[in-house]
This record gives sequence, C-alpha cells and structure tokens, in this order.
Amino acid sequence: MFDPEDLAAIREAKADWEAESHDPAVESAGERRAEFTTDTEGQSVDPLYTPADVADLEYDADLGFPGEEPFTRGVYATMYRGRLWTMRQYAGMGTARETNERFRYLIDEGSSGLSMAFDLPTQMGYDSDASMARGEVGRSGVAIDTLADFERVFEGIPLEEVSTSMTINAPAAVLLAMYVAVGDEQGVPRTELRGTIQNDVMKEYIARNLYIYPPEPSMRLVTDVFEFCADEVPNFNTISVSGYHVREAGSTAAQEVAFTLANGIAYVEAAIDAGLDVDAFAPRISFFFNAHNDVLEETAKFRAARRLWARIMDDRFDADDPDAKRLKFHAQTGGSTLTAQQVENNVVRVAYQALAAVLGGAQSLHTNGKDEALALPTEQSVRTALRTQQILAHESGVADTVDPLAGSYYVESLTDGIEERAREIIDEVDRRGGMLPAVESGWVQRRIREVAFERQREIEAGDRVIVGVNAHEVDEDPAIDLEEVDPDLERDQRERLAAVKADRDADAVDDALADVRAAARDDRNLLPPIVTAVKRYATVQEVCDVLREEFGEYRPESGSSAT
Repeated sequence: MFDPEDLAAIREAKADWEAESHDPAVESAGERRAEFTTDTEGQSVDPLYTPADVADLEYDADLGFPGEEPFTRGVYATMYRGRLWTMRQYAGMGTARETNERFRYLIDEGSSGLSMAFDLPTQMGYDSDASMARGEVGRSGVAIDTLADFERVFEGIPLEEVSTSMTINAPAAVLLAMYVAVGDEQGVPRTELRGTIQNDVMKEYIARNLYIYPPEPSMRLVTDVFEFCADEVPNFNTISVSGYHVREAGSTAAQEVAFTLANGIAYVEAAIDAGLDVDAFAPRISFFFNAHNDVLEETAKFRAARRLWARIMDDRFDADDPDAKRLKFHAQTGGSTLTAQQVENNVVRVAYQALAAVLGGAQSLHTNGKDEALALPTEQSVRTALRTQQILAHESGVADTVDPLAGSYYVESLTDGIEERAREIIDEVDRRGGMLPAVESGWVQRRIREVAFERQREIEAGDRVIVGVNAHEVDEDPAIDLEEVDPDLERDQRERLAAVKADRDADAVDDALADVRAAARDDRNLLPPIVTAVKRYATVQEVCDVLREEFGEYRPESGSSAT
C-alpha cells in the first residue's frame, strides 16, 4: 500500500489535474451531467479514482486471497478456472409434462442445472381444484398437486446427475419432501441429491406476500428443513436467502444486501435457538441476489455481501468452519429491468447483468428471456438467454482469472461504500429488535417503497433514462411470438388430480396426515411425516391445510394469525 506521503502527493496531483481539466483552455466540452451517481445507491461518482480513495484498505483483512476469509475475492480458490458457475434457466411450463419437456430441452442445450418455477396456487399451498386456484393454474409456473406431478416432471431425468433449484417458500417443506420421494423412487441415495430449496419466508412478508403461516411457525418449518437436510440430504442447500425479490420491489443495492443478510441473521438465530450447531447447518445456507444494469456497482455489491456475511458469521455467531462463513449465491438478471417496449433491447440488458454476476463471483446464474416482461419465455428466447451465459463463459475471457476487477480503485471504493451502508442498515434493524419486528412494524417495507417511488418519479421526469421507454422510442414494435398457456390446461390438471385421488389409498393418506398433525403439535421434525404423506399421494393443499389448522394463517393488517 502507499505510505502517507505518497497518498498526499497523489491527492495533490489529482487536485491539480481536476483544476487543469476544467480550464476552458483545456476542456473541449462540459460534462454530460451536473452530477454522476451510481444506479441505485445514488452514490456520487468521481471523475477519477486513485489509491487515495482506498487508503484504508488492508489487503489481508479486507481482501485476502480467493477461498480465504473474508472471501471478498471469491469463496473458492480457483473459482471459474476450476469449475464454471452452474447455468440455470428458470422453467415451469403449466403442466408437469410441459415442464419435463422444457427441462430435457435445456439439458440437451447444455444447461448444467434446473430451476423450477411453480404456479401461484402451489406457492400458496392450494391444489388446482381449489376455488382459490381458479384462473391461475399453470399460469406463472408448473402446477404441482401430488407426487404424481413431480414424478412426471422428472421422468427420464436422473436426479443424481442434475442440480435442481426450487423457487418455493411457504410450502417449501412439502415440495422438498416430494423431491426426496422422487429420488427414493429412482434409487438415488439421499446423500447424492443436489440442489436448493428457496425456503425464505421472511422475504414474503417483505416483498412478495406469498406467505401462509405466521412468522413463528414459519421459522419452525425453516429450521426443521435445516435439521432434516443436515441429517438426510447433506448436499442440498436448505435455504436460498433471497435479496432478488427485495430488489425487484425497488430497493437500492445496499438495502438488498442489508435486508437479505438481516434475514439470514434471523434464520441463523432461529436455528441456534432450536438447538442446532451453527457449523453443522450454516454451510448449506445459500443466497439469491439480483443482477441489475450498473455493472460495476453490482460487481461491488456481490463482493461487499461476501465480506460482510463472513464478518457477521465470525463476530455474531462464532462460526469456526470456514464453510459456515462462505456466502455462496445464485444470481438472476433483473426482471424489473425488462421492458415490454423494444423487447430485443432486453437481450443486451441481460448480457450486461450476467457479466456483473460473473465479475462478482456468482456460483450459479439464471439469465432472463427477452420476452419475460410479457409472458413465460419461448424456447427461442430461453436458448438465447442460455447462449448468453455460454458465450460469457467461453468467449469473453472474464472467467479465466479470479476476481478480475480487484484492485480497481473505483470498484474497491464502491465495495467499501456498499458494505458500510449495508452495515448501517443492519445496525438499525438490530435497534428495532431484529428483522421480524422491523418487518411487522412495516419499517422495512416503507424504506423500500420510498426508493421505488423516487425511482419511478425520476423515470417519469426523464431524469432516469430507460432506452425504448422514455428515450429512443419507436412508433411500434414488430410482432413477436409469445408462449401461450393452453386454455384447457386447468381442466386437464383438475382431471388428473381427481384421478390420483380416486386411485390412492384414502385410509393411508388419512393416517399420514394425522401423523403430520401430531408432529406439528408435539414439536417433532415435520419433514419425515410429510415425506411419508406425499409418498402416499397426499396433496400439497392437504398437507398445508393440516398446518393451517395447527399454526393459523398470517394476517398482515394485524400482524397476527387467524384460523
């Protein structure tokens, strides 16, 4: 590092350069804007960065080497020189058969991981024949009612050869049970099952509102999954703490980091309170972040999140195992950044966002299809999105060295700034009693809404340029092919569900559901009886209804439960 005299000389030279560059005799043109700021943080961007901007950076304490604490430069020593990130494409196509076809297509095209989207009824713990499900079956993802649907989704796909990520939260325990059941049927040892269950109900209270139960029993379900997987499915990530949806709701980059890690703190505390050893369960905690348009800010965000989590696990929880301190994350390109206008522009947006995720050291990545602002992506747009990752991996050169932007005065300054602001937000969460009280009081949601409102005001005023929306518009866009949902899908799914119910052993289902109820009452781990229930073809809603009756349902207006 530079000594104080060197830094003083650099600062003086920079001041001279700034004065000279603004001399009318030298300056050829004024700057484009009166002030430059980062995309979401609004952090002032200087015209030039020097060693003076990172004068306090200590290599060992703040950066270190890849694979070593505090993991700023990456969670593994070799990073992509050893193994490329997992290339996932989010898919859930109405019916189990269609989803199976899309999964097999993606595997044939070179996808190294599957990412499963569920329809709204499944996410809310309702079956396709429920009145609450009418009009929504298979619309936003695959409809899953019973194990028969899961069996069809993974027909011809050996689970020991794939890693599957499932974006499901309130009913996560039920869907994980089905995945385990399919693995058992295929003869795959549970120790060989790989993937991630999102299982992050805290962010539902913050951003998406797809919750079922009140926070306390929801946290119990989360920790039951932690315990079950530590014992039975050790290579499965038991939670994907999601900042993605926090960012989609409108947060800044630092808020995304802070609220995500604060949720992570809440889960770790709940697991420890349940008697679990932090070094036993924390290595299977993963994270899920958004990748937006400001490439350098996003790269810095990922680096700051890794460093801050390592320090949290060290300082708060006395974790000894380095694996318990590694922030491993999946990234998805920003859905809220996609535009319905000039959809071809979304291909470019996604490519830059994917670049930011890779420069930031993501362990897996989903790239959005260009048409996802309008509908489920077509095969063509999914292929282009996957090819974007493959070109990035094999042609761009950015995967050939670890943390290629390390040492950039600007990127290191951004990393420090995001970490500092995220820590300040977490400190405020602590002062409010932790994440649960901060969410139940509405403070977290208000902070995000304030940012979202200001960003929308900037767009409408033209202060924030969105190409094709408020600048560089065209009179009309060419027609594009969109994925369409079969209007008969809902009827057909209900008929399949009725057939499964008619063929199963009803008494065996009743006995299994009774055991789920007993486990809910006597504090046994809920996963083993749920696995038994789904193997007997109990439905998602039947299991969730038992838990609704035992735990109640969350009512956000009062912050309480109702039965």
